Amino acid sequence: MENLFEHPAEKLILLFLNATFLQSGLDKVMDWKGNLSFISGHFKSSPLKNSVPLLLGTITIMELLAALLMGQGLFQMFNSGEDRFALYGTMLAALTLIFLLIGQRLAKDYAGAMTLAVYFIIAVFGVFLLS
Repeated sequence: MENLFEHPAEKLILLFLNATFLQSGLDKVMDWKGNLSFISGHFKSSPLKNSVPLLLGTITIMELLAALLMGQGLFQMFNSGEDRFALYGTMLAALTLIFLLIGQRLAKDYAGAMTLAVYFIIAVFGVFLLS
């Protein structure tokens, strides 16, 4: 209980990113065909058009792993004050966002790429606070 109010900014960032990445990863798993169809159409004119299933699977695994690490990190922060897994998860979240940004730029979806910047700033700030 003594750790409940320690490092509130880090915990709130972790909760935000965890909710974002867990929902996104689970959505891709539960509606694989719908996501694959949408993403394939999105990348039909990009150099990535033939790699969409592999890349979508990779992003899905990265999102779910980041959420798992951040969830474990939150658990540890509340119970022991340890933040190593929280840092690993936040770093993986930031890396995943960079990969998503590259994809959006290659698909020439500049508005989508700009939206990712907000999440990236939050992730990098989380990495900064946890480092």
